[in-house]
Amino acid sequence: MKELEKKIARKGLISEAVKKIAEKEGIDKEELAKKIAEGKVVILKHKDDVLGIGEGLRTKVNANIGTSPEVCDIDLEMRKLEVAEKYGTDTVMDLSTGGNIDEIRRKIIKTSNVPVGTVPIYQAVIESIENKGALVKMDEEKIFEVIEKHAEDGVSFITVHSGVNLKTIERLRKNPRKSLVVSRGGAFLISWMIVNEKENPLYKNYDRLIEIAKKYDLVLSLGDGLRPGGIIDSTDISQIEELLTLGELTKYAWENDVQVIIEGPGHIPINEIETNVYLEKKICNGAPFYVLGPVVSDIAPGYDHITSAIGGAIAAWKGADFLCYVTPSEHLSLPGIEEVKEGVIAAKIAAHVGDIGKGIKSEIEKDFIMDIYRAKRDWEKERELAIDKERFDKLRNKFTLKEKDVCTMCGKYCAIKIVEKYLGVKIFC
Repeated sequence: MKELEKKIARKGLISEAVKKIAEKEGIDKEELAKKIAEGKVVILKHKDDVLGIGEGLRTKVNANIGTSPEVCDIDLEMRKLEVAEKYGTDTVMDLSTGGNIDEIRRKIIKTSNVPVGTVPIYQAVIESIENKGALVKMDEEKIFEVIEKHAEDGVSFITVHSGVNLKTIERLRKNPRKSLVVSRGGAFLISWMIVNEKENPLYKNYDRLIEIAKKYDLVLSLGDGLRPGGIIDSTDISQIEELLTLGELTKYAWENDVQVIIEGPGHIPINEIETNVYLEKKICNGAPFYVLGPVVSDIAPGYDHITSAIGGAIAAWKGADFLCYVTPSEHLSLPGIEEVKEGVIAAKIAAHVGDIGKGIKSEIEKDFIMDIYRAKRDWEKERELAIDKERFDKLRNKFTLKEKDVCTMCGKYCAIKIVEKYLGVKIFC
């Protein structure tokens, strides 16, 4: 305990940033500093604001935006950013792979009011293809040049697939998957390693990555390049192999005072979610867990914001700290503005439901307050608490109301109103 206290003092963790996060989250600043020292909470910095992600804090939500080779419209991406922020995303990631990637990223960082993350390997590969004709001709130096450029531009966190290595590829060959590899970054690096017969630069030169992270106060989000792409491959040997490597890399990053997030699946059935969260927390010693969904069924294209919200709620309840949204467009197309809205709202609901299960008081209180307003039929106050106020208005006013203090579902037969009258009880608070 004394060593931990010394570490907190040495790193100056009771800073203004820690105080600000503690106030936002309604927790004790000393306890928060302790969790940061242990690696169980990370701080993302953006402009003059800070965001805490990890144990004991409200579950956070990320929204992915960005262009593709097929659809490249920077104005569309800026509108997506605006909508994502409007409906409560905590962070955004720019995953652009089309157009002027530098220009798009810089505009998003400049405009965004929330921390921004990126996946630098995308740009390194795309520029290698453009300049050399193939991703497998990418120079190792190129990867680190792009990472440093993203850091200089002011990104708060980056996804790096450092857990994919030559040993992982051999394991994958011995235990083939039905859904292969669905991580784009993982696929790029695996292909490069196979053709060049060299180790993953992000694994081999992890020290260099650590130095860049320290220089720019960058949070490393250790990517899951072998996350299952379908529940047919969930929690398989390849996934666990990578997680074991991430556990080792996490420890090394902490020894060098670098903050780490662990990325997780992916597609897993509902009955394996708790196990996956437990394994990550155990193997990575409580590092914040960032999950994509998880998607709990593969037969609902067009509705994967729902399948992921189901998985996300359970994952958050069981200890996941950060949910990456999934939109209705997942597996089908680049999301548009409406899909971004639906994805953010679904993920926010999932995070909130998980936080109720975790016992986060500030989140539980929101529902208690809504319960009182609903019983009092205080429609204006209900609207104020609603995640989607426009949808509230649309549905509330869909039909002409004969009585203003009820809805058109029950009308004068409102159960609460009837019992209130005959029981002689008035709703207060």
